[in-house]
Amino acid sequence: MSQVRCALTIAGTDPSGGAGIQADLKTFQELKTYGMSVITSVVAQNTTGVRSVEHMPLSMIEDQLDAVIEDMPIHAVKTGMIASKPMMELIAEKLKQVDAPYVMDPVMVATSGDALINEEARNFLRQYLLPLTTVVTPNILEAEFLTGLSIESTDDMKSAAEYLVHEYGVDAALVKGGHLKGQAVDFLYDGKQMHSYAAERIDTKNTHGTGCTYAAAIAAYLGKAYPLPEAVKHAKAFVTAAISKSFALGKGNGPTNHWAIRENAGREITHES
Repeated sequence: MSQVRCALTIAGTDPSGGAGIQADLKTFQELKTYGMSVITSVVAQNTTGVRSVEHMPLSMIEDQLDAVIEDMPIHAVKTGMIASKPMMELIAEKLKQVDAPYVMDPVMVATSGDALINEEARNFLRQYLLPLTTVVTPNILEAEFLTGLSIESTDDMKSAAEYLVHEYGVDAALVKGGHLKGQAVDFLYDGKQMHSYAAERIDTKNTHGTGCTYAAAIAAYLGKAYPLPEAVKHAKAFVTAAISKSFALGKGNGPTNHWAIRENAGREITHES
């Protein structure tokens, strides 16, 4: 058995380097995980928004997936932007061949507000991809869309996490509270327990790619056989450090700093079950 832990990201690109495949691979590398990638869409974006998107042909996505699955060990999978129903159908079938934790970052809208997937794909994601996931990591806006619930409080966040598990069959749901005021508190529900993760809110607009980075960090830790609550705790510390030392690059929402954890820049994370 290989001693090297390997994680696969299936997502779109970000030529400015802060989100998507690029953020995932940086995160894997920082967490000493061998990163592999399958590109679903080439996205022309930067810190100010999305300019255009070109989706990969299904045959190319399938060839990429087969190339990895047939040759490489896979200890964790993370998905980001999957733009269409046919893409999701293909990926769902391929994931059935992989015996590894699956972390879904349900990418639907960019930080800038640009829509990234269509309505048909969103519905398929809810009905068919969610039941395959080990943990789904929506922010509040994504959780509202997935559940149809209005989320205005921490109690609403908990309800949304429970709804995702009980209504859609996901193993666990992590609803992130970055859009609420006060402490940055996230809630993880695993079907039995509600876990909370609180960190000091950081006053910065440079949060480009935080969702990608957080989910990729969870995947890296799960791939190293951390229990899910511990994987989330460590991933929360990683992304909090990355935000606390983020870069004022670009003209919009700058990127996070993926090597910040090396500088012991993380804020204290409070984990309660």
